Amino acid sequence: MDQVVQSELKKAAEKYGKENLIVVLGTPDAESADIYAETVRAGDPTYAGPLAGVPLKLNVYHILEDEIKAVIPEHIYQEHVGLMELSLDKESICQAMREGREKY
Repeated sequence: MDQVVQSELKKAAEKYGKENLIVVLGTPDAESADIYAETVRAGDPTYAGPLAGVPLKLNVYHILEDEIKAVIPEHIYQEHVGLMELSLDKESICQAMREGREKY
């Protein structure tokens, strides 16, 4: 997650309140999902960006998780995410997200 995105998330959390935001990721694997979840929940683990040492504790989900899929109209989800859902390891990504929400 680059410094611009980190900065924008920090600004949004300050403006709208952490409890009013969720972050939806579209990362292609479990490892990157875990790192991004850690970044938006506990702070930038590389200590290189605006979220270094800043635990936003934002709710974070992956676009492939059933909780997110359930709130998107099916035709839109299939048009924009359907192929990704078929080609990525959905279970390992969703497991990494569940663990990341608990761990961080």
